[in-house]
Amino acid sequence: MDFKNRTFFITGASRGIGHAIAMKLAASGANIVVAAKSIKENEKLGGTIFSAAQDIETAGGKALAIQVDIRDEEQIKNAVAQTIEKFGSIDGLINNASAIQLSGTEDTESRRFDLMFSVNVRGTFLVTKHCIPFLKKGKNPHILTLSPPINLAPKWLGQHVAYTMSKYDMSMMALGWAEEFKADQIASNALWPQTTIDTAAVRNLLGGKTLSDMSRVPQILADAAFYILSRKSNECTGNTFIDENILAEEGITDLEKYAVVPGAKLFTDLFL
Repeated sequence: MDFKNRTFFITGASRGIGHAIAMKLAASGANIVVAAKSIKENEKLGGTIFSAAQDIETAGGKALAIQVDIRDEEQIKNAVAQTIEKFGSIDGLINNASAIQLSGTEDTESRRFDLMFSVNVRGTFLVTKHCIPFLKKGKNPHILTLSPPINLAPKWLGQHVAYTMSKYDMSMMALGWAEEFKADQIASNALWPQTTIDTAAVRNLLGGKTLSDMSRVPQILADAAFYILSRKSNECTGNTFIDENILAEEGITDLEKYAVVPGAKLFTDLFL
């Protein structure tokens, strides 16, 4: 699939999974909107909207870096307006930005609860809301949300109910939009990794180097996203995809190149 002259609005694209997806699409000539908060380098997190934009241009795409906190609706509206002014269209939306807090009810502070629901749920909803009018006019338009299959096993609800609800809400929105915008031929799907992914969140908030060494690199999700976005929007919609399964459907079953440590035992991701 040639993504030349197609525009993708990616939240949280300054680093990690969002950055990897941006780079994969840029290599096929896409226009990328880097919609994220970071304008100054954080040594623990790495990456800014400006460094990501430079990477995208180097990879062969065109970039627009916009500082956006998706908790702020006016910033979202402004970012969408800037996108249309520069590129003239929005052909794909990647809802990647997310906040995480793996704590039980008593240990989840109200500010962390509010952050997760403001970013994961409200922010994802509002970004999509303001992109929809342009996706309706887009070429093979797709919405891809980084969220898991809805697994109601007590284990996942009991361990960290606030985070779990926020991620399942994202998946429910993805499924809802598939039905709501079916007549407009806008695809809406969710994507989730089979294993943990080596991101700043894994290294700094979850398991540190131990978990990082049991993870895969973000490129696996970028490759899976690429194949989903290449599919016809009126045929590929309403799914909660797992990265491994998408790659298998494309004939890719040797996934060793994605391991942070080749041959290491991999850690299955949350909700699976």
